[in-house]
Amino acid sequence: MRWDVARELDRAHGLPRSSVFETLYRTDAWHGIERGVGDLTEWVEGAHRELERRAGRPLPRLHDEWRGAQTAIAANFELVRRLRPRYKLSVLSNADMSLRARLERDGIHALFDDVVVSAEVGMAKPDPAIFRLAAERLGLAPDECVFVDDWDANVEAAREVGMRGVIHRVDKGDDLSKQLLGLGVATQEG
Repeated sequence: MRWDVARELDRAHGLPRSSVFETLYRTDAWHGIERGVGDLTEWVEGAHRELERRAGRPLPRLHDEWRGAQTAIAANFELVRRLRPRYKLSVLSNADMSLRARLERDGIHALFDDVVVSAEVGMAKPDPAIFRLAAERLGLAPDECVFVDDWDANVEAAREVGMRGVIHRVDKGDDLSKQLLGLGVATQEG
């Protein structure tokens, strides 16, 4: 999620901490979008209006800048390649309907056995049902799964359904390979 970029945008524009994130993702409009309901344009425009309200002045399109900074983490995709075919791998994302097309365009979709997009299935993390669905679609029981996320509430929800969970934050220097190895997931080829 490039939390470092969001924090820097808040700081550079004199906004309260987490303003860029909260105005985009902590709204009723987003909760609809991530479940496949609502208008994407209105969601983004509403988030920008709220950000400007918080600032008390016009602002550049900070949400676009933040979202544009979110790119694939090369080290993690190399790890994904090493984990296959030994493990089944899935993306479970709270995302709008455009995610699958973006993953396919970027060549990421083919690295995974499945992709669960919240907007496509009508439920979102941390709803326990979406974790069960992701496991089921892989043909696994939840206790056979390891869930990785950058949001502690999502990891806790996964643990509550029986998955092992890892909070992984690149901006905090986390090494996903080491984190997984700590849970017994062999992260090297061979």
